[in-house]
Formats: sequence, structure tokens, C-alpha cells
Amino acid sequence: MPDRGENLKLFAMTNQLFEHDLDRVEREHGVDLARGHRSAIRADEAYYPQIESDIRAAAARMAPHYEMFYSLEVTIRRLIADSLEGAEGEDWWDTAVPEEVRKNAGRAQQRELDSGTTPRSDELIDFATFGELGEIIKSNWDVFGAIFSSQKAVERVMTSLNTVRGPIAHCGVLAEDEVLRLQLAVRDWFRLME
Repeated sequence: MPDRGENLKLFAMTNQLFEHDLDRVEREHGVDLARGHRSAIRADEAYYPQIESDIRAAAARMAPHYEMFYSLEVTIRRLIADSLEGAEGEDWWDTAVPEEVRKNAGRAQQRELDSGTTPRSDELIDFATFGELGEIIKSNWDVFGAIFSSQKAVERVMTSLNTVRGPIAHCGVLAEDEVLRLQLAVRDWFRLME
């Protein structure tokens, strides 16, 4: 049974799914429902118009899917961090995360620091790949078994999410079937916690 925090997360993701559906209705019918949440791209006015209109249109179609996956992935990372910190204490990263995941995340963080760009995060979990998040859950099933209904189901849903993540993260366009797969995978994720 989800606690109040989990219920709030479920509510937020359900709301996001409804928003996504409303975005689709607006797009498909060329209407603005005046929900006030859309912001126009503030692009360089001299150069952005030079990008072909079909590319800009594809980007606009993909934006809601990116937003949905971004929100879900951040939610999953926070769930892992909060759950393991609650079970293991503040040093959970060193005591509960598999060594290979820790090493990979450390290397990714160092590559980012060496690039001279603004670091995306101070938290090493933010440098773990999506697949590695599943490994963290699996290796700490004693903690996550109290949250999720089935380890095999978590693995299946994480695999499905990781598959659909590829086109979203790498500037691809999701086919209609893949959009449905994303929506179902997001719903499946939250059903695992019921």
C-alpha cells in the first residue's frame, strides 16, 4: 500500500499523463485549450528559423514524451536515493550500490568535470545509467521488495522503459506504437507500487 508520498507521486504522474493527452488533442486538432502551460521556444531568432520546419515540428511532437520520461526518470532516481538513505543512512551510495555501478558513475562524473561544463549534479546516482538503476533496485531487493509487488515485474518494466528511452534521449521520433508503449510502461511502473 503506497504511503502519502507515493500517492502524491502517483497523482502527479497521472496528471502528467492527462496533460500529455491534452497536448495530443491540441496538436492533432490545431487548437489551443488555453491551459497556459506551453512556452514557446526562445530560440535565436536569426538561426532557429533556418532549421527545416519538419524538424522543428518533429521536435515539438517529441517534447511531451521527453517531459514525461524526464519526470519519470527523476522520480525513479529519487525513489532509489530516498529508500536507500532511509534503510542504509547517508552513506547508502557506498554501502548499498554495486561496486561496478559506483565506478561507472564516478567515471561519468569525472568526464563531465574534465569537460569544463557545468556539472549536472553533485549526486553520483545522477550519473548512473538507466539500466544501472535497475541493478541498484535488484541488488537491494530487501529494501525495494517492500515497495514493489514483484522483482521480475520491476525488471520487465525497467527493460521496457529503457527500450523506449533510446529514441527520446537520442533525438529520435517515437512511432505511434512506441508512444503507447511509453504510456503503458509509465502506468505499469506506478502499478508496481500498488
